[in-house]
Amino acid sequence: MIRLFLKEHLVFLVFQVLLVLFVMLLYWLDGFRNVDTAVYSIVITSILTLTFLGTLFIKKYAFYKKILSVPTEIEGVLQREARSPEIKQVEAYLQHIYRLYQKEVQLLYARQNRHLQFMNSWVHQMKTPISVIELMTQGNDQIDAAGVSEEMDRLKRGLDAVLMNARLDTFEEDMQIEQIDIKLLVTEVVSTNKRLFIGSHVFPVISIAEECIITSDPKWLRFVLAQFLTNAIKYTFEENKKIYFETSFEHNQVVLTVRDEGIGIPASDMKRVTKAFFTGENGRKTGESTGMGLYLAQEVCHRLGHEMKIESAVGEGTSVSIIFEQHESTERGELDVDIEVERNNEGV
Repeated sequence: MIRLFLKEHLVFLVFQVLLVLFVMLLYWLDGFRNVDTAVYSIVITSILTLTFLGTLFIKKYAFYKKILSVPTEIEGVLQREARSPEIKQVEAYLQHIYRLYQKEVQLLYARQNRHLQFMNSWVHQMKTPISVIELMTQGNDQIDAAGVSEEMDRLKRGLDAVLMNARLDTFEEDMQIEQIDIKLLVTEVVSTNKRLFIGSHVFPVISIAEECIITSDPKWLRFVLAQFLTNAIKYTFEENKKIYFETSFEHNQVVLTVRDEGIGIPASDMKRVTKAFFTGENGRKTGESTGMGLYLAQEVCHRLGHEMKIESAVGEGTSVSIIFEQHESTERGELDVDIEVERNNEGV
């Protein structure tokens, strides 16, 4: 402890010695050469310096004792025992670092717990299509190709959900913003899930304006729309119902809405449908809900900078909307027009 203190104040001690020698040299050059006075001055300076350092050491004793001991618990390290402004500031700094550390640990724990719960739920859910395919292959009759394809689609959707959930942690590295034709994108998503529509006897209705362009990531947006579509079909129990894909324009925004004619969401569940693993009253009716679809969709929309809004009425259906800002699309369109005008002028 004393060794650490002396190392910390070695510069101060050297400065004091040099200062005394400099003063003695000035007196010597000025003709004042009384040796007794010089010795007296050196002794008094040494006593005052040692008294000052001793007082400082006593004030820092508790701090030195803390940092030189091996901590056994974090709470002991964070105890406030400072007696000087400098050490008080150090302790405040350590408290702030500890709060940041706690926050990071909690986020990491929550993320790990979410992954674990999701994987457990997904594995349990994927047992159903695997069991169905296994039963089909064990029979002596010809295998039902349509049935196998339907179960394979369920497996693919489950795998996509797992992959997208894993990629959320590195979302920024996997994001590519582009100009997207909404109608073309929605048509692709509907075509990809056509067997799901056919098997449930539900029909898509696409009412989207031609050349409606927005700015987003097409891959992540396909995933979000697939989640909306899957939920809409899953909770539409009656046959010959329709799922509507519509766009509207509000101020400087484009609103893409997926509206179904299903059972709707109870008012008591509306505030929690986007929480991870929340299945709610409707989830208990199907037995296939993981409670992650709308959670992942909201997470993706939030990271892409889009707003997601849900409206529902029991017995009437549910509408899920994504709100896209049009600033970037408008500026891009104006830039394309300017370039085209310049090219035409050059041609003339």
